[in-house]
Amino acid sequence: MMLPEGNAQTVLTWEDLSDGIFWESHTPNALVPGFEKATFSAKLRALEGKKVSITGYLLVLDGRQSVFLLSKNPMASCFFCGNGGPESIMALNFTKKPSFKMDDLLSVEGTFHMNGTDPNASYYRIENADAVSFN
Repeated sequence: MMLPEGNAQTVLTWEDLSDGIFWESHTPNALVPGFEKATFSAKLRALEGKKVSITGYLLVLDGRQSVFLLSKNPMASCFFCGNGGPESIMALNFTKKPSFKMDDLLSVEGTFHMNGTDPNASYYRIENADAVSFN
């Protein structure tokens, strides 16, 4: 993880996200069977609500192209296909609908948030996301 200089955002890596999350085994009274409550490292908690950037592959999850994720891996080898865990994706809430397509390699910046309790949401998300494509 690179530290920001001045008002610059922190650059996250997928390893930062993987190393910074821990699951409580056998969460009692889980809303969704198999969902594990997450706790996060002090380094990640310090970034809650802060501007960050990360590079990954865009996943588009609905036909209306309104649900977006950033993934450590392209769609053919992403978390949903068994390659990696739930820490290898993050939800993206763009400020305006992006023109990117599935599997575009993007550098995304925005406000970082973590989720340790809602089984209907990703463990990580970026709000007010803005992106630049490398394709």
